Amino acid sequence: MTTKTTATDIHRTAQREWVPLNKMTVAPLAQRDLKKAWVDHLVRNFNPEAVGALTVSERDGHYYIVDGQNRAAAMRVIGWADQRVECDVYRGLTLEQEADLFLWLNHRLNVDTLASFHIAVTAGRNVESDIDRIVQKNGLKVSREKTNGAVGAVGTLRRIYNRGGPIGAELLDRTLHITYESFGDYGLSSTVIDGVAFLCERYETKFTDDEAIAAFRAVKSGVSAIRARSEHFHKQTGNAKGHCVAAALVEAINRQRRTGKLHGWFKEQ
Repeated sequence: MTTKTTATDIHRTAQREWVPLNKMTVAPLAQRDLKKAWVDHLVRNFNPEAVGALTVSERDGHYYIVDGQNRAAAMRVIGWADQRVECDVYRGLTLEQEADLFLWLNHRLNVDTLASFHIAVTAGRNVESDIDRIVQKNGLKVSREKTNGAVGAVGTLRRIYNRGGPIGAELLDRTLHITYESFGDYGLSSTVIDGVAFLCERYETKFTDDEAIAAFRAVKSGVSAIRARSEHFHKQTGNAKGHCVAAALVEAINRQRRTGKLHGWFKEQ
C-alpha cells in the first residue's frame, strides 16, 4: 500500500521583490556582452507581459543583473528607467557564484562561446580555468580581438584539452607553445592549432619541441604554405582539415631530417 505524503512548498534561495531599474548594474565578468540587435527588437516589440522576472544579486549595495540585462536595457530605452521591475533577488553571492548562476540559468540557451568561456573562468570552473591558465602561460589570451596573442578558437582549445584525457593540460600546453613559437599570431587559427595537437598526440616523443619549431620556421612562406599544402591533402583525401594540417607538418619536419624520418601521416593511419 502506498502512503500519500503531505504536500509541501518548494522554497528557493531567491526572494521575489520589486527593484528599481536605475539601481541595477552589470558585472561584466559574470555576463555576456549586451546584444544591441536583440535590445532593438525588444524595444520595437515591447510587451510588459513578456518581460518576466529578472534575476539579480544584491551585493555591496548594488543590484547586479545575473539574467535579463537585454530586457533591462530595452526598458531603459523606452523610458522606464525610473520604474520598478519584478525580480528574483539573491543576497550574499560572490562574483564567482553570480557567474556560476548565470551559466546554470543559461545552459540551454545559445550563449556566445567566448562569453560563456570567460564567465566560466570567473565562476572558477575547473576545465575553463585550467585552459585559461595554460593560454596565459604561453603569453596568449582568449579573445576575439585582432590583437597580438589573441586566441578566439575556444571550442578547439576545449576539444584538445578534453581529447588528451589525463594529459590534456600537457597536450594543450605543448600545442600552444609549438604553434605560437613557430607561426606567431598567424598560426592561432582553429585548424592550425588542431593540426599541431594531432601531430603531438600521434608522434609524442618522436620529435622535440625545438626541432618542430625550427622545422616550421624554415618553411618558405610559413603558415600560408602549411595551409596551402593541407588544403591539397584535404581535396585529395577528404580527411578533416586538422588532420591535413598535421600531414603538412610531418612533411616539414621530415624535410629537415636526413635519417629517422617520421612515417607519413596517412601511411601512419
